[in-house]
Amino acid sequence: MGKLIFEKQVKGSNHFSLPKENLDVDIKIPEDLIRTEDLGLPELSEVEMVRHFTDLSHKAYGVDDGIYPLGSCTMKYNPKINEWAARLSGFSALHPYQAEETVQGALKLMYELDEMLCEICGMDNFSLQPAAGAHGELAGVMMIKAYHNKRQDFKRTKMMVPDSAHGTNPATANVVGYDVVEIKSNDLGLVDIDDLQAKMNDEIAGLMLTNPNTLGLFEEDIQEIADIVHTGGGLLYYDGANLNPIMGICRPGDMGFDVVHLNLHKTFSTPHGGGGPGSGAVGVKKHLAEFLPVPVVAYDEGTYCFNYDLPYSIGKVKSFYGNFGVFLKAYTYIKSLGRLGIIEAAQQAVLNANYLRHHLRENYYIPYDRLCKHEFVATAKYQMDANNVTTLDIAKRLIDYGYHPPTVYFPLIVKEAMMFEPVETESKARLDDLLAVLNTIAKEAEDNPELVKNAPYTATRRIDEVTAARKPIVKWEEG
Repeated sequence: MGKLIFEKQVKGSNHFSLPKENLDVDIKIPEDLIRTEDLGLPELSEVEMVRHFTDLSHKAYGVDDGIYPLGSCTMKYNPKINEWAARLSGFSALHPYQAEETVQGALKLMYELDEMLCEICGMDNFSLQPAAGAHGELAGVMMIKAYHNKRQDFKRTKMMVPDSAHGTNPATANVVGYDVVEIKSNDLGLVDIDDLQAKMNDEIAGLMLTNPNTLGLFEEDIQEIADIVHTGGGLLYYDGANLNPIMGICRPGDMGFDVVHLNLHKTFSTPHGGGGPGSGAVGVKKHLAEFLPVPVVAYDEGTYCFNYDLPYSIGKVKSFYGNFGVFLKAYTYIKSLGRLGIIEAAQQAVLNANYLRHHLRENYYIPYDRLCKHEFVATAKYQMDANNVTTLDIAKRLIDYGYHPPTVYFPLIVKEAMMFEPVETESKARLDDLLAVLNTIAKEAEDNPELVKNAPYTATRRIDEVTAARKPIVKWEEG
């Protein structure tokens, strides 16, 4: 492990001097704003500072380094043309307080992105305002609540969520004020229709569903599911985290969903991770359009403008209009691929996932070993039964071979889960390399289990991950 930046400092190495100017400026700085103590920054020359951060960048792992098979996260390659577009000065130099007539290009882009997302998802209107996936969920469920409240249907205080759902789904429902009703999965890993039917009543506001679900399986009974929810007076919410394998092929709106959020920073290839930036665009059918966050972008007599005239809107959910740089990248991605390219990307994502699943089944247990979409779940059952080698052990050993581990221990309904999503941008050669490493680790777990149990050896050794997450040390302290 390299030295920390404070350990590298050399006192006096970053001193500088500025020319003294006689400025006739009468500025009175309040006493409480004048710094009285040293700022405490490390003292390094410019060249050593650049080398330090360059060295740190080499220790990180991202989609530009190699395959990043995080199930449920869609960590696809970010085309560099997206970054070029986002840096165009005509966009990057804009300020959100500018007059509408001076930002017509930006408003047109937002308007057209809205239209494209509506077409891809089968929705009637979109808001680009939410800042991330869970934020889009929040806006979507708030609109569901606003819909029921406007109808004076205050008895609906519960939201149904499948047991395989993303953890943000029940959390979002709870934040909006709903009690969560869990819907069980059947033996095929799909929504148990009988359980859904038994729990649907006049207290249910809706169902939050991902399709394909978090096992990577398409909900074959989606139209029946929609009928049950709608007949009972509820609404159907689509978690768009798993849109990647169906985009351009089938649309949530045609399945019966009333509201959908998308992760532009996943499905539409803009960088994410480390807390952002993201974009959780949320789309609705016509009967929910009046509840969208304001403002929405409108087109009136040849001019693009912000429309705040939505009396039943849930209000603003973010300052200004959303993460505009992310819109630019998603817009560029969709325009670059076009209709046929979007379809091909989805098809390739499905092909890659099934290729990986098929070739892993000999050495790893696949609990739902059938045609999947973009992702699938394998487990360390064989390794656990033989030598008590866990999924975490295998994930840590992958690091020694230069690979980022898949999502582990999710979904919760599968014991020792490893969730793989290879995405469409990985080649067969890359997938074959990953397969070879995973099969090598399976052999190690059989012949020398202690080697795997004590991994990794080439990175930071095992830590108490729970404590590290709950009590992070985020600043350097001497000694």
